[in-house]
Amino acid sequence: MRTSLRILIAGLALAGIAQPQPAPPVDNFNGHPRVIVLSDIGNEPDDQMSLIRFLLYSNELDIEGIVATTSTWQKKVVHPETMHTLVQAYGKVRPNLLQHAKGWPAAEDLDRLIFSGQAAYGMAATGADKLSEGAQAIIRAADRDDARPLWISLWGGANTLAQALIQVKATRDPAAVQKFVEKLRVYSISDQDDAGPWIRREFPALSYIVLPSTPTSGEYYYATWTGISGDVYYRNCAGANGAVVTNEWLDANIRSKGPLGKLYPKFAFIMEGDTPSFLGLLDNGLNAYRRPDWGGWGGRYLYRQPYGESHAIWTQGGDMFSRVTSQDTVTGLDGKEYISDHATIWRWRDAYQNDFAARMDWTSTDFAHANHNPHLVVNGYAGTAPVVLDAVVGQPLQLDATRSADPDGQKLNFTWFHYGEAGATGANLAAVTLAGADTSKAVVTPTAVCRPQWFAGVGRCSGIGVAHIILAVTDEGSPKLTSYRRVILNVRAAPPRQ
Repeated sequence: MRTSLRILIAGLALAGIAQPQPAPPVDNFNGHPRVIVLSDIGNEPDDQMSLIRFLLYSNELDIEGIVATTSTWQKKVVHPETMHTLVQAYGKVRPNLLQHAKGWPAAEDLDRLIFSGQAAYGMAATGADKLSEGAQAIIRAADRDDARPLWISLWGGANTLAQALIQVKATRDPAAVQKFVEKLRVYSISDQDDAGPWIRREFPALSYIVLPSTPTSGEYYYATWTGISGDVYYRNCAGANGAVVTNEWLDANIRSKGPLGKLYPKFAFIMEGDTPSFLGLLDNGLNAYRRPDWGGWGGRYLYRQPYGESHAIWTQGGDMFSRVTSQDTVTGLDGKEYISDHATIWRWRDAYQNDFAARMDWTSTDFAHANHNPHLVVNGYAGTAPVVLDAVVGQPLQLDATRSADPDGQKLNFTWFHYGEAGATGANLAAVTLAGADTSKAVVTPTAVCRPQWFAGVGRCSGIGVAHIILAVTDEGSPKLTSYRRVILNVRAAPPRQ
């Protein structure tokens, strides 16, 4: 048994059932994810809501910039002043946050990272002599001598990113442009101007998460990100716990707590539609930022070429015949089974909302009177990195989390489950059984390199299968907090008997 991401990269690179696209590599790096936010803050409340949550996780991110941008909803003005106001409020609560965790950046440092992007709409606002300070910030961050990728969290229009790419292409040779593009990872909350489609056409090597759309919101209903809280407005989250994304819940758990909570507005349409673009970057043990098809708080995506795109991107859809799609099958609050893209986010909703509420508690309480996340240890491995194990069909493996502990001394409740859809790009999805799934020690037994197909003769099966086992451990504090570990099995067939 080994726990190296190098093994994982090799296993995931193998071709699998009915999956035409080659698998992009796993992002194998140490340290917090680097991120720049591009936000059309000021057009409606949800960007302000998302930025407040973002600041409460700033100890788990290396923030390289917070850029005020335009979008189809705000075409002629940007609002960096709102960002400054929120960072100032964060500065007031930072001393209290430091009682609960390390790594909170100084408000003064964050304030210096606030920039304005293109102050007009779409591609018409880009070109020669139109290099904004926001575009310059993207270029500086990507050029930094740092092996980690740079995430671009797109909450509004993409023209500031487009301007950065235009500048780089105009001033560098093709090899240098390629190196620049390879550093970027984009997660876009749909297409909110005409720049996103232009970027994907002109820079096909750019890693891009999006459900392509027109800028006018006609396709938002289908987008994975609406699973964050789209229950009432979009009516697309049947099965989810809608009670924890209401204004009433937010009044009690967020707005009533301290100077930062006071600035959290009531939503107009949905709560925090932009938040999924960074939820997957958080250090909760799911490691979804390493590859978007792993799945996590920010949803799960498949690497494929959607209609109208010139190449494969991380997006929704897939092959219904082979059952390799971006949808998750989840048991809802009502006990019924639901299959949707939105479920790839709302399946985690209780956990991400309780986590947010606890962090807002941290802004105004001392350590003894707040709750904190459990620390998990699996098979002797502490921390949050994936545990990668070799496995053989028919041979049981024990997964042991008995050394896990809660910093507040609370009882821990264990749940192991097979995330059957995770890791679907370019890999065989193995079949496994789990015993002891509600205890600290579980036994997983691979039963096949490839899961059974619903229709005989679909695809082929050879090589290594992959199975993602998720451990979710929840304490009994208030609010209840959940931590995760991801165990990835590289499953081989049993050797023939001699």
